[in-house]
Amino acid sequence: MTFPIHDATPIRFADPLPARSDVVVIGGGVIGVMTAWFLCKKGLTVTLCEKGRIAGEQSGRNWGWVRQQGRDPGELPIMVESLSIWKTLAAEFGEGLGFRQTGVLYLAKTDREIAGFEAWLDHARAHQLDTRLLTGAETLSMLKGAVAPWKGALYTASDARAEPWVAVPTLAAAVQGQGVTIREACAVRALDLTAGRVTGVVTELGRIACDHVVLATGAWSRLFLGRHGIQIPQLSVLASVAATEPMPEIFSGNAADDDFAFRRRADGGYSIAPGGSEHDFFLGPDALRSIRPYLPILKKDLRHARFRPLAPKGFPDAWGTPRRWSEDEATPFEATRILNPAPNLKTLGKVQDAFARAFPSLGRPKLRTAWGGMIDTLPDVVPIVDHAPIPGLTIATGMSGHGFGIGPGMGRVIADLVAGGHVGHDLSRFRFNRFTDGTKIAPGPSL
Repeated sequence: MTFPIHDATPIRFADPLPARSDVVVIGGGVIGVMTAWFLCKKGLTVTLCEKGRIAGEQSGRNWGWVRQQGRDPGELPIMVESLSIWKTLAAEFGEGLGFRQTGVLYLAKTDREIAGFEAWLDHARAHQLDTRLLTGAETLSMLKGAVAPWKGALYTASDARAEPWVAVPTLAAAVQGQGVTIREACAVRALDLTAGRVTGVVTELGRIACDHVVLATGAWSRLFLGRHGIQIPQLSVLASVAATEPMPEIFSGNAADDDFAFRRRADGGYSIAPGGSEHDFFLGPDALRSIRPYLPILKKDLRHARFRPLAPKGFPDAWGTPRRWSEDEATPFEATRILNPAPNLKTLGKVQDAFARAFPSLGRPKLRTAWGGMIDTLPDVVPIVDHAPIPGLTIATGMSGHGFGIGPGMGRVIADLVAGGHVGHDLSRFRFNRFTDGTKIAPGPSL
């Protein structure tokens, strides 16, 4: 299989659609796959529809970090559970997920960054994490050949890494083996509603009757919901990542400072990316309508935001993308099966330069490939995980680049939310109406 997954990637999951299913999950990323996993374990019949390919978008294009460190306090308990599930999955699938508990290092150049790390330690202690603050000397001792002037680091040895574009399809195959129907290249065009309640979905291949729908469509969620009169202030931002050629190991886990981030890969290279949450924002109509709730986070970190006036044709917030369509016509989801944006090579060039300055003995890393991904984000950088105003619809979107690591735990939570089971966590931070009920927008920690 080529990487990243794209439109020409062969279809792997082509189950015939049933006439009826208890739950239809829309979206074949890690959130959708793991939600289907846990719904199936509850004895429910589940159909998962993916307009493109399993893990074709951000679930197969992310950094591959499985981290508790730096999480928003609302996410942290779910992430602790998620790490436990990851370990169980790794024991079941062996090398197939690329899962390794090799630790996460956040590197600090300034006293202000150290202070932020110290503040987050309170959350680590509350959940009995093995997180600790390292001195500058301890930090350098962990990174072979490093010369960067880091004053210290935040380190969580139990945090992990995995190979996204391999792990998520592997998990999907296991879900399919448990009895979940999975169909790639099958866009859900609309909800089928009776008296305002979900009674099915209309796909490009026909109707499926159901009582519950889980919307886990990442960057496409706002467009789908808007078709049904539901508005959320979700935007998508471009994140650029590259894979280096094989290199000597400098650290077996994941690390980041303000200039670059890296993860050791199973192939002996590193995934590298900008470390300071540097992203490109495309200014489409939805972005302009939602700019106000994003002002707090933009003011907080404006230097890392680059604005582009036009989203590529066919993208969810492109100026020419239809916002309304009928159920018997092709939709934007069929016009663009997989978001495959060009990476920002200028940004990645800066990452290569920063890496070379930090590790001069290795020099400028040679890139094997580079790719872009569209991260679905919300103004407070935490997701919506809640029932929608339409009975029978549950929304799970806006994972804000954190979805891969938290996916298994979030899938369990969403399954119980749908089935009426015991969720086990406080989900008030992720409620649907927090952007309209007067709640002050409180962005999560930018760690």
